[in-house]
Amino acid sequence: MTELTELQKYEFRRSLEEVNKLSGRGTELISLYIPPTRQISDVASYLRNEYSQSSNIKSASTRKNVQAAISSILSRLKNFKRPPENGLVFFVGHRSVGADQTNMVQFVLEPPDPVQTLTYRCDSSFYLVPLQEMLEKKDRYALIVIDRSEATVGMLNGKRIVSLKNLQSLVPSKHGRGGQSARRFERVIEVAAHEYYKKFADIVNEAFLGEKDLKGVLVGGPGPTKEYFVKSEYLHHELQQKIIETFDVGYTDEYGLKELVEKARGTLRSLDLMREKDLVQRLLEEIRKPDGGLAVYGEEQVNNALLIGAVDTLIISEDLRKKKITLSCPSCGTSKELFVADTPDEVMCDKCHSPMKVTDTVDLVEELHKMADANSSTVQFISGESEEGELLLKAFGGVAGILRFRVN
Repeated sequence: MTELTELQKYEFRRSLEEVNKLSGRGTELISLYIPPTRQISDVASYLRNEYSQSSNIKSASTRKNVQAAISSILSRLKNFKRPPENGLVFFVGHRSVGADQTNMVQFVLEPPDPVQTLTYRCDSSFYLVPLQEMLEKKDRYALIVIDRSEATVGMLNGKRIVSLKNLQSLVPSKHGRGGQSARRFERVIEVAAHEYYKKFADIVNEAFLGEKDLKGVLVGGPGPTKEYFVKSEYLHHELQQKIIETFDVGYTDEYGLKELVEKARGTLRSLDLMREKDLVQRLLEEIRKPDGGLAVYGEEQVNNALLIGAVDTLIISEDLRKKKITLSCPSCGTSKELFVADTPDEVMCDKCHSPMKVTDTVDLVEELHKMADANSSTVQFISGESEEGELLLKAFGGVAGILRFRVN
């Protein structure tokens, strides 16, 4: 499965925001999630049963609208022999438009991750939780919990924790005998422990070496073994360099993996925030330079810099919601561009003061991203949740850039 790009995530998130704005007069909005493993014929049969059950709805208008929505979905399902690789999501129903009036809305989406279960909801709003969870960051981390008796390796993929392998050590426990016997037995124990660490490291290396999207390695355990394992560098050097931190956890089984993730949440969040902080701090350092440095900000200025290929890194707020509209004057032929949140009702021509017409409308983020791609500029999205993200949106209009060379 191909992971969504940051731009695709933005577009998908924006689509969900539009769906989320819609509300029904009653329970007239249907959300249907179809897993990739479900037969289309089974889903159609399920919907026909729901259609039959809906005849019991007391309100005649609600009954009519729900049955119309189900019929619409059944009609669209005929276009599919089988669900796509991630399944299908339908949002269909009658939204309220005021004055006790409704109109039909229909959305068919292919989700970014596989749908897990068949879900049917009929409510006054669309059910978006599964799709919203899919859009959350899915950075991958290797998880290791270890002590002298056992070790478990797993993976954190977004919010999902997957246990990969548990290894029992079979290392003998120490005993109370003295003299040469004790020293000899101690050596046996250390050799057995070394072989155990080595065998477990091989399991971890096999699981994660070559994993391009691996962000880091988290190590936990109840005693000093975890520090010894890390300091002795049993892991392959590529994974060894990705070790973020060690954490004290009480278990070394599957439960220990969950405890490790809970202990590490603050650290993981800090890592992502640090990336954003470093990026915005670099921008501010350039702005503070007497000559303005290699910084540019504001929609029009960034747009112009992208046009001439001057932008090295484009920085965009995930919360930026604007359009670039092109207007032309029918009277004198003058044209101009505006960056707006909503299309204005009327714009007067600067030359002849006649009303101008909108000739083109594009999403600003998509347009800027397209221009950046054309000039091999790096694009970085900044979350609106951090202080840096809030500063970018409020002080700089949600878009800025680090330049390759200075422009006037």
